[in-house]
Amino acid sequence: MTESITKKESAVVVGLITPEQSVDKSREYLDELEFLADTAGAVVKKRFVQRLPYPDPKTFVGKGKLKEIFNYVTDNHIDIIIFDDELSASQLRNLSMELPCKILDRNNLILDIFARRARTADAITQVELAQYEYMLPRLTRMWTHLEKQRGGIGLRGPGEKEIETDRRLIRKRIALLKSQLEQIDQIKQTQRKSRSSLVRVALVGYTNVGKSTIMNLLSKSSVFAEDKLFATLDTTVRRVVIDQTPFLLSDTVGFIRKLPHSLIESFKSTLDEVREADILLHVADVSHPAIEEQIDVVKQTLMEIGAAEKIMITLLNKADLLAQQSSFGVISNSFPRWIIDNNQPCLLISATKQQGTQDLKDMLVEEVRCIYRHRYPYKTRYDDL
Repeated sequence: MTESITKKESAVVVGLITPEQSVDKSREYLDELEFLADTAGAVVKKRFVQRLPYPDPKTFVGKGKLKEIFNYVTDNHIDIIIFDDELSASQLRNLSMELPCKILDRNNLILDIFARRARTADAITQVELAQYEYMLPRLTRMWTHLEKQRGGIGLRGPGEKEIETDRRLIRKRIALLKSQLEQIDQIKQTQRKSRSSLVRVALVGYTNVGKSTIMNLLSKSSVFAEDKLFATLDTTVRRVVIDQTPFLLSDTVGFIRKLPHSLIESFKSTLDEVREADILLHVADVSHPAIEEQIDVVKQTLMEIGAAEKIMITLLNKADLLAQQSSFGVISNSFPRWIIDNNQPCLLISATKQQGTQDLKDMLVEEVRCIYRHRYPYKTRYDDL
């Protein structure tokens, strides 16, 4: 019994090479998709890639590639096929008729991981709303899955206990969840107002770049951190004092390429911590080959939620993993210019090795004190706030 519960599901991943998505880009996306699958508890056995001018509107891939996938999953008893892009309702229906196992897309996989990671009532409500909004246009196929009452990746969430085939009931549930989130948002706003005397600093960045590790380092707390995607869903806020200068530090959910828009909408109350922060610590994994795109994804998401114009310190973390070591601390002008915004400071650090972190503390304290001096011009001490 235990083995059947803990056994990992086998999976294959499917991606495309298109005029808009090069070979290298497709490889990066599939690497990330495999990491997502591993985070969800699946073992990827093979990847399938096809060069097409655009995704096939009926089955995402062409007939020949679909036959190749069918033969492989049948011969090797594969449990899940994961597509790297969002599948339309018709694509999902057609693929389910052609292939003998579960069909997921990237969005569905991310939603499943969020459902696994959600712990608090806030996060559970936010994820449930995103799941229902994903399911609604795909209702027929999704409830066919649920009728079989099977467990595993991609089948976790609303509807497992009671199958709701009526779209009206789903929309009613969505309206109720949105109402609950509005109440949560009001509570969060009240909590933030009660802390308005303190400068607020928010950690932002791509998922799995070390935000929670930096949170633990600065706040001397024990926020959950691991080498998995989306280790943090629930915003954690800690009061931090460095050199007799207090401020509030929050750790937020990480961003990712092709993040479902419904998740951004659902996590509005969580992202308000970012929106209302005074200073953003943008953490990036300097050892990652796709760091440039990851930074762009974060900046684009910050623009979408109206937080792009805030004071920002860029932290190039995991510098200990670089093949050629650079000096820790403040970045020199010789560093690649695409990383650095001329108007914003940038630091090279290693949170796990605690290298370059003193420069981070010094720079952060100076920025916090600058805000305090502007906010409380007649105060000389801030440790009584």
